[in-house]
Amino acid sequence: MVGNHLLQHRELSATAIGVGAYIQSLPEGAPVGIRVLTDHFPEGEIRISAALRELEQHGYLERRRERQGTGRVVTRTYSYNKPLTTPDEPPPPPDPEPVPDPEPEPQRVADPDPEPAPQPVHPGAADLLANLRRYDPRLLLAERDVQRLAPGVSAWLERGADPEAIGLALTANLPEPMRSPASVLAYRLEVLLPPHLPAAPSTSPIRRPDPFQTCDGCDRAFRSPHPGRCRDCPPPPEVRAAA
Repeated sequence: MVGNHLLQHRELSATAIGVGAYIQSLPEGAPVGIRVLTDHFPEGEIRISAALRELEQHGYLERRRERQGTGRVVTRTYSYNKPLTTPDEPPPPPDPEPVPDPEPEPQRVADPDPEPAPQPVHPGAADLLANLRRYDPRLLLAERDVQRLAPGVSAWLERGADPEAIGLALTANLPEPMRSPASVLAYRLEVLLPPHLPAAPSTSPIRRPDPFQTCDGCDRAFRSPHPGRCRDCPPPPEVRAAA
């Protein structure tokens, strides 16, 4: 049972209400980490993380850091079907013989994954993803998909991969049919991630040969930076006289 105090909450966003209702529908012990929720919902990690903070602020979630028997510290998430304080409901009238109400049983769910830190995004990652449509028209991505995939492209760029090579790796031999282009790209960005590539060796400049000239004496072609006579023809009369 999901209460109207959650579904009609005026201070929670629509994303927080949807995430809260989904968590309350899960059995006890179900994983509700950010990565698990991101795989279930189309929203990205940033919006899911913000929704969890809203639910925690209004008393629907509680996250505790607990130490296991092995000494490892994990974060546990407790979900409350009804928070201790509900803004939409008036406080109960005083009872002459108050009987303390039992605190709501917290629903213990596993959340071993800490909140991920925001990943830096390379300036050219979004442009590279937006231009993939030039390789295949089916790769016209939504802005939400570009923002979700940009950190993966940044990892390739930071390891020294050339943007043109990234484009070829993401677009070569695409499946037929392709139901979800963003999912295909996300899989390739993770599985085909190259190691840190060494810097390309500096190449010496290539010396181009002299252009062809037409000999003034015999009309044969020869290479020289300047027009004149080839080596087989004698110099012109005025040059011999000067000598």
